[in-house]
Amino acid sequence: MPDFSFELEHSGRVCGVDEAGRGPWAGPVVAGAVILNQTTLSLDWVAGLDDSKKLNAAKREVLYQRLLAAPGVIWGVGSASVEEIDECNILQATFLAMRRAVVDLGTTPDFALIDGNRVPPGLPCQARAVVKGDSLSLSIAAASIIAKVTRDHVMVELDAEFPGYGWANNAGYGTRQHQEALLRLGVTAHHRKSFAPIRKILSHGDS
Repeated sequence: MPDFSFELEHSGRVCGVDEAGRGPWAGPVVAGAVILNQTTLSLDWVAGLDDSKKLNAAKREVLYQRLLAAPGVIWGVGSASVEEIDECNILQATFLAMRRAVVDLGTTPDFALIDGNRVPPGLPCQARAVVKGDSLSLSIAAASIIAKVTRDHVMVELDAEFPGYGWANNAGYGTRQHQEALLRLGVTAHHRKSFAPIRKILSHGDS
């Protein structure tokens, strides 16, 4: 379970940063940044914070709402659009979303813990990458929940606008339902045209 070990290695305000949506075929990539105040957090639910992928949707939603309302929690969200993903590639778009999330905190942290093995360039503070950080650091785990739930909400809204692809359930990933809908309904403006499966469909349409 994640704890504050990584945060305690650094002085001042430490934020955790994580992303959601690198792999889907549709929708933006979204990043969350969170600064947790260890002295004001309620221990009864801090214990529930974990890598968002290990939690079901209902649990993520509860923790998301608690994070937004908890005293002393500072959070920010950043995203990169499908157009930005197609223009600069998914890795650079992820870095862009992370930088935007840190800026969205509204205050400059003293240090940032980044989930993964690379630190985004251009952050306003020193940072380190933490592999599997969302399972090790409470701040990163909180950021993973903020990012995942925020993106899921976006995909539910897009699903209502573009029904048939199942985005409310598959979040834009290449499930069988999504694949069949692409063949039946075609590619939308919210699909990542630089991704190989979408590019393949578009190339067949041009032939």
